[in-house]
Amino acid sequence: MTDYFALIENETARLAELTTAPETPLPTCPGWTLADLITHLGTLHRWVTHLVTTRAQEPVRSRDVPNGLAEGEHGDHAWLTSGMAEMVRTLRATDPDTPLWTWGPGGRAGWWARRMAYELVVHRVDAELAAGLEPVVEPAVAADGVEEFLGNLSSAGWVTRRLAALDGMAGATFHLHATDTPGEWTFVPAADGGISWERGRAKGDAAVPAPAADLLLLVYGRRPADGLTVHGDRALLERWLRTATL
Repeated sequence: MTDYFALIENETARLAELTTAPETPLPTCPGWTLADLITHLGTLHRWVTHLVTTRAQEPVRSRDVPNGLAEGEHGDHAWLTSGMAEMVRTLRATDPDTPLWTWGPGGRAGWWARRMAYELVVHRVDAELAAGLEPVVEPAVAADGVEEFLGNLSSAGWVTRRLAALDGMAGATFHLHATDTPGEWTFVPAADGGISWERGRAKGDAAVPAPAADLLLLVYGRRPADGLTVHGDRALLERWLRTATL
């Protein structure tokens, strides 16, 4: 099982190393700079701390939780790290089965540790790509991240509304196969934009066998399918992927 707290700490440290050029634009987050990314993440850390501390049972908007910054101010290395540390301390001290509002399925405090871990993994990749680096995600971590993505997608209304508008997608079957660590997943888009999914192999309209890190970056829209082997209907899969980015 992935140690999500250690992953959060490690990913934050890796990201913080890249904060020396805050005005660097992020190609994978159009319109954002690295400073915007740091501010986004540090704000989320403080939001999650608030949700867990107050045992929130209803949605709370992140912009309604003070983040310690003046209006228009961006966070920096120290601000990012301190917010992460407080979030981790709060989550560590909380029973993961504590009932809590979550935007994804589960409704338990432990959901937030996993969600914030992969929020950091993917955004660390954004920062590294902007710096011209080749991102590395450990295979087991990436495989768990793929599964976390599939498990949450149907609850992401801002994504499912876009997916529901795609013609000819409902009932298609897609298969992802990690080639460097255990992990195979089959998912089927639904008419409402959500998906049904399960572990394992099934005959599908398109299948992608690839290292787990490539699959993670593929479903998050951080790498194209170009250069990967795609069996079956590549165009159908790429159309779904372009729309499904969280």
